[in-house]
Amino acid sequence: MGTLEGRVALVSGSGRGIGREIALKLASEGASVVVNDLDAEPANDTIDTILAAGGQAVGCIGSVTDADFGERFVQTAVEAFGGIDIIINNAGYTWDSVIQKMTDEQWDAILDVHLKAPFRILRAAQPIISAAAKREAAEHGVARARKVVNISSLAGLGGNAGQSNYSTAKAGIVGLTKTLAKEWGRYNVTVNAVAFGLIETRLTSTDGADHIDVAGNSIKVGISDQLKTMTEQLIPLGRAGTPKDAAGAVYLFCLPESDYVSAQVVVCGGGFFL
Repeated sequence: MGTLEGRVALVSGSGRGIGREIALKLASEGASVVVNDLDAEPANDTIDTILAAGGQAVGCIGSVTDADFGERFVQTAVEAFGGIDIIINNAGYTWDSVIQKMTDEQWDAILDVHLKAPFRILRAAQPIISAAAKREAAEHGVARARKVVNISSLAGLGGNAGQSNYSTAKAGIVGLTKTLAKEWGRYNVTVNAVAFGLIETRLTSTDGADHIDVAGNSIKVGISDQLKTMTEQLIPLGRAGTPKDAAGAVYLFCLPESDYVSAQVVVCGGGFFL
């Protein structure tokens, strides 16, 4: 029996990188997982990996920024597994520029994926969670504990040059986290955030050749070897984090042992802080 046996988890952006590792970790502990990615191939690869290990998973393919995505994501969990216990708002990317060169499109795109999309998902989940909590309280005297973990960043806590859009969105997710912790406490839902430091993903690759395609835009991602080396020298643990490190931090907030921890932001950054 895993620690999350019988739980249903939604993990946005779980076809690749950190999101994939979160989905695999939750599934390995018994959770049934709704996997999401913009593209079908990586989402299906995550699903296949979970199924091959004896877990349960289904997909909800598409952009989290679509107007109907929140309802579709939630409904997939309800139809496949009967409810919702864990929501991980992870999907996102970066599209950097200094402010005088940043376009409205860049600003809106990053705010949409990192802030509006989680808002819509949580809004869509509220009626399901509320009804389940009320039913459980009537039947058992208390609702079962449920979890929301939103993903923030050190950029959201202290800003980062060239990332006014991303930093603003990641600061906003902290505000959303703390507000939902107050609104949803009555349903026995904890709402927390994990702020990542330097984690090794394609967004922080140093090969200088990686691009992502989003809504018809080819966006260059990655950082220079020099910046990575300099940043790692500031990290007390002496290295960038791995996606598994990042998933472990998220998992802490999903454990029963954290059922009385809410409205908190934990930095997963190897000891580096601003």
